Amino acid sequence: MRVITLLILTFIFVSCKNEPKTVESATESSKIEVGLLQEAVLSSGKLYRIEAFPTDYIQPRPVDIWLPDNYSNAEKCAVLYMHDGQMLFDSTTTWNQQEWKVDEWASKLMSQNQTKPFIVVAVHNIPEIRWLDLFPEKAFLNIEASKRQELLENGMNNMKNVSLNGDNYLKFIVEDLKPYIDSNYSVYTNAENTFIAGSSMGGLMSMYAISEYPEVFSGAACLSTHWPGAIPSDDSLFPDAIFKYVEAKLPQAGHHKLYFDYGNQTLDIHYPQYAPRLDDILAQKGYTDTDARNLFFEGTDHSENSWNKRLDVPLTFLLGKQ
Repeated sequence: MRVITLLILTFIFVSCKNEPKTVESATESSKIEVGLLQEAVLSSGKLYRIEAFPTDYIQPRPVDIWLPDNYSNAEKCAVLYMHDGQMLFDSTTTWNQQEWKVDEWASKLMSQNQTKPFIVVAVHNIPEIRWLDLFPEKAFLNIEASKRQELLENGMNNMKNVSLNGDNYLKFIVEDLKPYIDSNYSVYTNAENTFIAGSSMGGLMSMYAISEYPEVFSGAACLSTHWPGAIPSDDSLFPDAIFKYVEAKLPQAGHHKLYFDYGNQTLDIHYPQYAPRLDDILAQKGYTDTDARNLFFEGTDHSENSWNKRLDVPLTFLLGKQ
């Protein structure tokens, strides 16, 4: 747990073979109420909501569960966990009237037999603490101790009792949410059929998730990954700290699929400089085009309207039928 500077906090408002771990759920399914969002504007499928998923790890927040039209107990589905859940399905309810068009792409790709059947579990963010939840917490430890202390002291001067919470955010997904989904929906529970995806800070968190829990997730999609870590600046200590973490912890090739991408407009203008470093790490870990991508989309910006134009690319890459 770390106290962070006010400058870093400001960013949350402008950006949108390992030993197996034993996972036990602290959540009782009987205490969780799920409601159908009948007013949701969807192209297909049904959207259900748990208004405040109970957990001791993070501040409770809504979780949406999207089921395709042909969902039934007779057929098991893969599961795609996604961050920033309130931005994925219905532009009439989002702050910027944009959406990822997850239901449009998922239903289209499944109907065309381009992907295996899957459901989507969408974890909402809480804007005031989004950055704290989605920053890859252990990367902070790669900053020199004296500099960390400086960050801590500066943070204390601006805002007290602020803590990074990325590790607990992942514990919520792995120890509370996933066991609930596994027990209550017709889904495969193995890593081969469990994926995680997000953009910007959600892209960082998806990378962090597959690095911390490679036995839980077999694939991660990281769109417009926010390698600067916070507000971009030339003297920021965060990018190097994050890449040191990636070098040390990203799983070796062989059992996972990794998707990264970036544009070059608005906030994405800061990302192309990091592509060679990521490419080098992927190559060093044995990844090739068959199990890892780091794609550049010329002229695209940092918005749902950019991500929804290329969402089919990561979906078919991760969930495509073999």
